[in-house]
Amino acid sequence: MKKLLTLSVMASLLFTSMNVFAQEKKEDKSKRPSPPATATATLASGAMVTIDYSQPSVKGRTIGKNIEPKNGEVWRTGANEATVFETSKPIKVNGQALPAGKYALFSVVNDGTWTIIFNKTWNQWGAYDYKKADDALKVTAKATKAATFAEKMTFVIAKDGTVQLLWGDNNVQYKLD
Repeated sequence: MKKLLTLSVMASLLFTSMNVFAQEKKEDKSKRPSPPATATATLASGAMVTIDYSQPSVKGRTIGKNIEPKNGEVWRTGANEATVFETSKPIKVNGQALPAGKYALFSVVNDGTWTIIFNKTWNQWGAYDYKKADDALKVTAKATKAATFAEKMTFVIAKDGTVQLLWGDNNVQYKLD
């Protein structure tokens, strides 16, 4: 009986120490080369929109050549985990309906035209597990040359619902209602 009790106590201590160790090893994402960032806005409709993403830096590279997005390829629109776009209520993106929920945000650039993809599988790493069948919505975004160079990729959501993706000399915009 003593052996069983001792074994039970030792097993409990081992399990507890493993859980504590696992919690201490949680990654500090702010230390990544592409740190996390968030853009949040409340639209006129009352919908709360949040974009959680990691900020890749240009670092002297050429976007589309030696850093994503490559022409015609699906890109996670950020770095590390897929960028997460969340809306608390149904909204319209460039006039097209998007139900409330969380989505992975992907992009495809074709000769300067950007397609923004809202994918139902929001919890994924990069675009490795991207499945076209899970796309909830695709819209074409207006792409222009940015007024100023943005070293780190940045999302901005204006009060009127205009979303800007600023990176390098890119200013990619789409409208939320």
